[in-house]
Amino acid sequence: MFADRATIYVRSGKGGDGHVSFHREKFVANGGPDGGDGGRGGDVIFQVDEGLNTLTDFRHIRKYRAMDGEPGGKRNCRGKDGEDIIIKVPAGTVIKEEASGKVITDMSGDNTRVVLLKGGKGGNGNQHYATSTMQVPKYAQPGQPAQELNLLLELKVIADVGLVGFPNVGKSTFLSRVSNARPKIANYHFTTLNPNLGVVDVEGAKGFVIADIPGLIEGASEGIGLGHEFLRHIERTKVIIHIVDAAGSEGRDPIEDIYAINKELNAYNADIANRPQVIAANKMDMIYEGEDDIIQKLKAEFEPQGIEVFPISAVSGKGIRELLYKVENMLDNLDEAPIIFEQEYFPEEMLDESLPFTVVYDEEEDEYVVEGPRIEKMLGYTNIDSEKGFTFFQKFLKESGVLEQLEELGIKEGDTVRMYGLAFDYYK
Repeated sequence: MFADRATIYVRSGKGGDGHVSFHREKFVANGGPDGGDGGRGGDVIFQVDEGLNTLTDFRHIRKYRAMDGEPGGKRNCRGKDGEDIIIKVPAGTVIKEEASGKVITDMSGDNTRVVLLKGGKGGNGNQHYATSTMQVPKYAQPGQPAQELNLLLELKVIADVGLVGFPNVGKSTFLSRVSNARPKIANYHFTTLNPNLGVVDVEGAKGFVIADIPGLIEGASEGIGLGHEFLRHIERTKVIIHIVDAAGSEGRDPIEDIYAINKELNAYNADIANRPQVIAANKMDMIYEGEDDIIQKLKAEFEPQGIEVFPISAVSGKGIRELLYKVENMLDNLDEAPIIFEQEYFPEEMLDESLPFTVVYDEEEDEYVVEGPRIEKMLGYTNIDSEKGFTFFQKFLKESGVLEQLEELGIKEGDTVRMYGLAFDYYK
């Protein structure tokens, strides 16, 4: 069975604790603090592996943990960083937060490597806390905690064109004729289990990737049979080729079939149902000359709706050339950008809102200082160099009440705000 869905647990590494110790040496009576810093916890990294095409491996291993950072030691010895864990997935894998179903990242296009969860920062050793008034600090900073998530992985096939149609209408035969794909072909009344991908080379054009989306049945959008698993693969396609058995070799009405499958597509995702379609009226080799009334009926029914009908024979190849050039032309007139699912869930938002923070004005330095466990944790998990990370950072400052407290202290535009090692100019 084709594995296109999996649930796994991931955890980044905890930061190592800072160490409390004092320099001790012969003839040195009272050495200063020399507790080393803890090491950084390992990250959880997802990476695309072009050699993978299923999520089968995740059926056997469901828990993935990065290594914790080691605690600091004496004599300013820094703890060793925890080892990252790299989880390899096939291209087209969408990673979601399991409980909400919201997208965290889509491993498609240029997005081939993502640090999903950052390891906790190592804590400072007591050497950092020595001051003129506190020369023997007997405390150190604990390492930041690990992050953990339950994830839902979904593989959504990446193809420009999707083939849809009821089982046994000739999709596999069509795919084997027009592309380099070699699907198993037989008289199956249930359905192909695996989405088969092939590259179509069109003479004088750039060609495209085509996928035989496994056969749909009525009720697929409600999860009947293997509906959801199959419909998932069509979400990225830009053009749909709807293959029907024009010969009615199994007593089916092609017009009713098209409406039935479009109804399932619309119920699952209306956006998919509204994508450009063409109809491939297959098995014309089984229709005797003069008995092709069904083609005229299909044209009369669907061409006024903007859906062209092409009579073809996947067995003999008749009419296929014209169909492929039409599809190539449709793709040329569409946006070339691949369909990428936008991020909806940000792991940074897992911050514990009960953690405290302080906002004060430092007269000596003439700057506003924001600090506390909650601020430190937020900065540790957020990449503020990225646009999305900085947007989250701004949202955090507003929603947590930091901006409100700064304004209560009388901050003005251009004033400096310091958060640990970072300094910002304040502007409304």
